[in-house]
Amino acid sequence: MPRPSRNVDAALLEAGRALYPSTGVAGLSVRKVAEHAGVNLGMFHYHFGSKEAFVRALLQQLYDGMFAELTLAAGGRVPLDALRAAMNVLARFVRDNRMLLRRLLIDALNEEPVALDFVRANLPRHVGVIAALIDAGQRSGVLKPVAARQALAFVAGGVGAPILLGSALTEREGVPAAFRREFEHAVISDSALAERIDLVLAGLTQSRSVRRATP
Repeated sequence: MPRPSRNVDAALLEAGRALYPSTGVAGLSVRKVAEHAGVNLGMFHYHFGSKEAFVRALLQQLYDGMFAELTLAAGGRVPLDALRAAMNVLARFVRDNRMLLRRLLIDALNEEPVALDFVRANLPRHVGVIAALIDAGQRSGVLKPVAARQALAFVAGGVGAPILLGSALTEREGVPAAFRREFEHAVISDSALAERIDLVLAGLTQSRSVRRATP
């Protein structure tokens, strides 16, 4: 029997990405996903089998797309440029998927098996890319020889944390629209992300390298 169109897969996954941030794994209803996608409930089970398999698929598809872009950004450049490009990929990914990622973190902290397994399997992948770029920059003499975990914490705190923490505050009920607009402009716009990445890199860079870069 021929397999139904992959458009059904895509519609279900898109529905899942829309619903998951507000429901988490526990509250995600197979029936609601099918209804949101305009797909027969039986087709959900045909394509994914179970809710857990579906959540794994939607998270992995989203992550793998980002990771492919990250790998491309990290290659073929001098260490500092590669690190900047990779950080830009991660920052935009976090910005564009901040509500879903916050829910994922909540589910993982609550030891939801699907979320916890996903984080354990994938967190080391992109962290490993950034760590390798930092190491290359340190070996080249461009970056300060600080401990790897310290450098990674500095990157995460300077780039990703303002997106997740700031959006958690601004998206609360009752927050003025003007405040939300200012957050979007000053913290998570493309230009704001690029500026913050430059600030983080300046903190990691040897002082002599900063002087060379100054006109």
